[in-house]
Amino acid sequence: MREFFFAATTASEMPREGEEENEKMEGERDEEGFSKREEGRSSRLRQQAPVAHFPSIGRKSGLGGRGGGLSFSLPDLFYSSGGSLPCLPPVFAFFLSIKKYPELTFGRRILCNEEYGTVLYVGKVPPTTGIWLGVEWDNHERGKHNGSHEGIQYFKCRHPTGGSFIRPNKANFGVDFLSAVKKKYGLNENEHDPESETALSLVIGSKTVETVGFDSIKEKLRQLNTLSDISVDACAVSLAGQEEEIRKSCPNIRQINLSKNLLSSWKEVLAIACQTENLETLNLSENKIKFPPVLPPASQTFCKLRVLALNQTGVTWTEVLLCATGWPALEELYLASNSISLLKSPIDVLQNLKWLDLSNNQLSDENQLHLIADLPRLERLILSNNEIYSMYFPDATFGYKTRMFPSLTHLILKDNRIAKWSVINELDKLQKLESFDCRNNPLMESDKNVETVKQLIIAKIGQLKFLNKSQIFPEERRGAELDYRKKYGIDWLKAGGNQDPNKNKPSEEFLAAHPRFQLLCDLYGAPEDGELKREQPFSLKNQLLTLTFKCPDKADQKPIEKKLPDSMTIQKVKGLLYRLLKIPGSELKLSYESSKMKGKEFELDNDLKPLQFYSIENEDCILVRW
Repeated sequence: MREFFFAATTASEMPREGEEENEKMEGERDEEGFSKREEGRSSRLRQQAPVAHFPSIGRKSGLGGRGGGLSFSLPDLFYSSGGSLPCLPPVFAFFLSIKKYPELTFGRRILCNEEYGTVLYVGKVPPTTGIWLGVEWDNHERGKHNGSHEGIQYFKCRHPTGGSFIRPNKANFGVDFLSAVKKKYGLNENEHDPESETALSLVIGSKTVETVGFDSIKEKLRQLNTLSDISVDACAVSLAGQEEEIRKSCPNIRQINLSKNLLSSWKEVLAIACQTENLETLNLSENKIKFPPVLPPASQTFCKLRVLALNQTGVTWTEVLLCATGWPALEELYLASNSISLLKSPIDVLQNLKWLDLSNNQLSDENQLHLIADLPRLERLILSNNEIYSMYFPDATFGYKTRMFPSLTHLILKDNRIAKWSVINELDKLQKLESFDCRNNPLMESDKNVETVKQLIIAKIGQLKFLNKSQIFPEERRGAELDYRKKYGIDWLKAGGNQDPNKNKPSEEFLAAHPRFQLLCDLYGAPEDGELKREQPFSLKNQLLTLTFKCPDKADQKPIEKKLPDSMTIQKVKGLLYRLLKIPGSELKLSYESSKMKGKEFELDNDLKPLQFYSIENEDCILVRW
């Protein structure tokens, strides 16, 4: 690439980087006077500076005259580009065309003093002179107004103080992809590296020219060729750059992180991606991208793409489905924080999707979820921080499995509005649900003891293996199901339940509230009168369990009977046995035998759990070994 070097103005004459806009629309100074001073400075620099002629730029961009090419004084470049010379013709042409072609700037993403914004207006703002950019800021606290000035609405903002006007030279419109890569990885061939320089002779025509630094440049280019995982997050990338340059320089790219950049259109994303034949992972999060409103042309650009992140991009579900025609192999899709409230059924798209993240959106009920319930391979669905309060699978009655979400194994519903146990009952209809996260829902506060709520959820969802990111062990499940059976045994009897199978006819209302109760009775036997939990006034006496301690391996040790509170932990039980048997607690191994299930032992393997965790009852026997 041909390079041009200039030495035209002193540092004091050039606009200072980061100079604040203090005009009336953003500050206190007089707009017109400030503008005239700017014009005076610009005119003075033009008179002093030499002129640079770029024949190729004018022909390529269509901005030049009949002879082709463009001539500009150096201050023009600084005034348009914010005090820095653009290094690539496409970017250079873009800045030069702001005044003549304002539509090229409208909708572009910019960066100004570390604040991100979108250009929504380009033009004059009377009574001032010169061109202004009307910007809606991502951070509304950066703005001053709603896009109006002196009663005239120039553009509209979502927030009443989300907009302001700035001069074009204050805006950073970004860099092309390859420039960002070279800068991020220290592979810029323009950097001077004296340690790696070697002098070579290069013959051009009849003259011999000595070259310096060629070895260093070649080595850096070789490093670009080997890159497969590229991360240029927050590097102000806005353009693809020159055609085919990415393919030539980085032919082995498989993963790209382009999050938090200045990409403003899906077309620019395609221009980058089409040069990466083996792209598998693409992160575009935190780019305010304009997606195509109609079905895009068929393309093989994303034929190998498996993971796509579009968090905080402003994409709608409809736009996702339109673009998804070009994502045939997609397995993971992240759409968090996009204000999505409406879904549609994916028809012939997203059929290989296994992981879908819709967290931090505005989904509210099961009617929207039904629309994506036919995704055949969906295994993980993340719905955190929405407004979901209900869930219902109408194709299956209690005791049967739904055809919806046939492959779903992991469901995350934390930070929603779930308050009813009917939602938990419905989840038992899912065929393969193994992991469920419902933290920070009103339901979790329905009992003073959070552990009690967790045990009820475990008992209600039969195939669950993980709850709120904690593994459910077999003994915990057994204890939860036995306790559930006893807890609601009285209600079961009142609703028509009976230990005699011929007389057991619980009401439909009871079965709807406790759809697994009859299954638990079949598994553990119907609850007997002695084990049913009846409401009793709280007293220490009512909380004590009469237990017998036996040492099966020590025939000479007599059984010991003790009354212990059901809240006593296994660790404290071992401490008690140490005082009784003079055996260190670390050497003791405890199990228990239920008075209702003679001959079957259950290990007490967690020292931190209380006796009630294992559903130990009156007259049960604790077996002690060491």
